[in-house]
Amino acid sequence: MKKNLSAFFLIIASLTFAQKQMPNVEVQDINNKAINITEKFNEPDKIYIFAFWATWCAPCINELDAIKEKYEQWQSEMKVEVVAVSIDDTRTQKRVKPLLKGKGWKYEILLDTNQDMKRALSIVNVPYTVAVKNGKIVYVNNGYTEGAEDEMFEKLKSL
Repeated sequence: MKKNLSAFFLIIASLTFAQKQMPNVEVQDINNKAINITEKFNEPDKIYIFAFWATWCAPCINELDAIKEKYEQWQSEMKVEVVAVSIDDTRTQKRVKPLLKGKGWKYEILLDTNQDMKRALSIVNVPYTVAVKNGKIVYVNNGYTEGAEDEMFEKLKSL
């Protein structure tokens, strides 16, 4: 009974998010240039994975490292782009660039310093992952456990 109830809520949650549009907000790129989310990430039928993270969040770093290992394979199998959105505030934002130098992530890195995008999506905790296709949110995951990236990829391939 618990499994059926859990499955029911998962289906309802996924249907709710499948209809939600990506918010029209501006954030900064790593060089502090303003980026409008809906204008920049709008290639038809391409899936954009927005991974919200922070320098102080170990599960966030683990998730982005795990995706890094599979990112080339993902790109060879479907039209996908990972966008890592740091929610570090002005106090901790100075840690982003040094952390990136050692990681070798091949993602677009955005800074949501004022947390406008985070608020627009009603994100409470990171890591938080949102997949968007044609402007609509098609997948959401809050938290990270080992292997969650594989589950997400399988769901995205079925779109």
